[in-house]
Amino acid sequence: MKENTPRVKKIVKYMYGTFIAGVLFLVLLFFLISAGALGFMPSFEELENPESNLATEIYAADGVLLGRFFLENRSRVEYDEISPNVINALIATEDKRFYDHSGIDGRGLMRVLVKTVLLREESSGGGSTITQQLAKLLFHTPAKSKLERGMQKLKEWVIAVKLERSYTKEEILTMYLNKAPFIYDAYGIKSAASTFFNTYPDSLKIEEAAVLIGMLKNPSLYNPVRRPELTQQRRNVVLNQMMKTKYLTRAEYDSLKNLPMVINFNRSDHVGGLAPYFREYLRVTLTAKEPAREHYASWQMQKFKEDSIEWATNPLYGWVNKRLKGDGSIYDIYRDGLKIYTTIDSRLQSYAEQAVIEHMSTDIQPKFTTEKRGRARAPYTQHISQEQYSGIIRRAIQQTDRYRILKSLGVSEDSIMKAFKSPVKMRVFSYKGEIDTIMTPLDSIHYYKSFLRSSLFSMDPLTGHVKAYVGGINYKHFKYDMATDGKRQVGSTIKPFVYTLAMQEGLTPCDLVPNVPQTFYLPTGDTWTPRNSSDKRSGEMVSLKWGLAQSNNNITAWIMKQYNPEAVVRICRTLGIRSPMDPVPALALGTPDFTLREMVAAYATYANKGVHVEPLFVTRIEDRYGNVIESFTPKKNEAINEHNAYLMINLLQGVVNTGTGVRLRLKYGLKGSIGGKTGTTQNNSDGWFIGVTPNLVTGVWVGGEERDIHFDNISLGQGANLALPIWALYMTPAYNNPELPYSLEDSFEAPAGFNINLFCPDEYVPVSEEEIEIETVMGDELY
Repeated sequence: MKENTPRVKKIVKYMYGTFIAGVLFLVLLFFLISAGALGFMPSFEELENPESNLATEIYAADGVLLGRFFLENRSRVEYDEISPNVINALIATEDKRFYDHSGIDGRGLMRVLVKTVLLREESSGGGSTITQQLAKLLFHTPAKSKLERGMQKLKEWVIAVKLERSYTKEEILTMYLNKAPFIYDAYGIKSAASTFFNTYPDSLKIEEAAVLIGMLKNPSLYNPVRRPELTQQRRNVVLNQMMKTKYLTRAEYDSLKNLPMVINFNRSDHVGGLAPYFREYLRVTLTAKEPAREHYASWQMQKFKEDSIEWATNPLYGWVNKRLKGDGSIYDIYRDGLKIYTTIDSRLQSYAEQAVIEHMSTDIQPKFTTEKRGRARAPYTQHISQEQYSGIIRRAIQQTDRYRILKSLGVSEDSIMKAFKSPVKMRVFSYKGEIDTIMTPLDSIHYYKSFLRSSLFSMDPLTGHVKAYVGGINYKHFKYDMATDGKRQVGSTIKPFVYTLAMQEGLTPCDLVPNVPQTFYLPTGDTWTPRNSSDKRSGEMVSLKWGLAQSNNNITAWIMKQYNPEAVVRICRTLGIRSPMDPVPALALGTPDFTLREMVAAYATYANKGVHVEPLFVTRIEDRYGNVIESFTPKKNEAINEHNAYLMINLLQGVVNTGTGVRLRLKYGLKGSIGGKTGTTQNNSDGWFIGVTPNLVTGVWVGGEERDIHFDNISLGQGANLALPIWALYMTPAYNNPELPYSLEDSFEAPAGFNINLFCPDEYVPVSEEEIEIETVMGDELY
């Protein structure tokens, strides 16, 4: 026995030495990890301010979230904004000893060592605490190998301990829930609550919280949209864990586990939701760079000029590149968690979108489809030649991504055309929902061109606040914005600007002028005489009010002749029109192309007693902590005096009371103080209506993608039929909502001391639906 003593002592010393060496190795290893010698380790500053990509949130004026700009759809919430149901479900499922450890759960590690490593029980669970999982989310990307993941695990232990020293338990829970990834572009509990239950984190029910916490194990697998039964099973596992940890009683668990899986799926993306055209306008405007001539094509000189003016005069344009952070860096609308408070009213926006879709889908589009059915060159007018039609389609093909990609790959023209005539699977737009179908790319070009487009722009004339913004019929499939980007001929909607000249020169609405053709002598030596579509009251003396109400070209031309085209250009500029226009006699009949935004803001000048206000889209921007970093106020200038503005209001009311806009009264039953103007351009290519009320001015445009896509029938293609009904469908619910500040009792305020008699003897009010049709069809809106 004595002979074995030295050997035993040697073995014991060896074991002690090995143990001490192991301990020293681990101490050294963790020291090196902590010091960052073995790869990235966050500094104290990074631990105190861990980076997180936060989505920028866009809010309506009435507090409704319109949408987000994001790389990761993540929004930050505080601990007291999270339901206790979420906290309890998380702790019960992921880390039931969370409040008892300092970042590493020794008992959990022993369980993993014995059951998972030694006994190979894969279902025994992991040993990562919530703090360790947070460390992984904050500072680690997916590992490329098991060795790298093993090193990350050790680093997470160190980071977890440091996090526990830097933050309270509540802060750690909040950070974890703000960072946790789900699916469908939802990151963090706020986005997940909105996406899957259309609610806020503080309003999540127990069973809803269990669903979201259960998803964290594998969001793609436990997907409540695609795998509701499997997700329900996972939810019940979480509920069972909550019962085991005393967060639920047995009776509560038995009741909740039998509830069906019910979600309110509301995926947030950049193309869906409320006001998508408006949100895209904001994104492009905020991130615009200072215009440089070399970045514009030769034919974009006007665009370059307009962008340069915007950069110099509009604080919102290029804001992220002009308003720098304290450290000199620019704001990132996809990562910095800004809050943008807009002027949009979500209720009016909803009414606007519904009005556009209702009128276009149930009335205009079916009639347009019927008119074009069976025509060889549909949806284009029958008046274009086959050669013109072929050239248009050829250009449309060349403008597609498919053509450009094939061309860049060196594919021949014949092969490209063959590809465009080969059927493929695609998902296309319809007013009843997207359709999965098979058609050739060439047929899809014809298909999309067959849809007429529409836009609506609505603003408060007193403040400039833009209340509703619809750029098209469907943002996903028709992305071009016809509210602020698209320019179309304005037709007769320009006539009030011409009449403003007459009011400025001392004329009044009831002054009489001859209803006879007016001939202009052009610099070329030619003559031009605008014509009317009817000879109603031809040769008579008529009032200016009658002339505008009937959109009579003779009267408008008479006013133009008293002054000159340059004067019309000047008054348009005074009213805020920036688009180019030629000072020619035809200007009085609406030959130039303007944006809907310009036209609405110009008309709003009349309702605002002659003061022009630039449309305002955003009131303020806050950082992620709620600090206001920018406020915006509208730009105003006195364009015309109050007296003349009121005269123009009276003229515009005449259009609605007795003229081409009278169906607002007789067909839609809208009473109260309403002025407006219809507009129809050459060949019915564009239909306009701009309506003016004391507190809201709204413009509507309807037309094809190209000017040759239009109704050939004037009764269908005029502004009173295309655009005016959308205005009525928009304003009716606005008037009927008691929560909105719009009433049929609102009235335009006359200037102090105003004593002109504005009732003209020749005013006439149609009294039947048949007369409405006659009045609007015969409205003189042709060039």
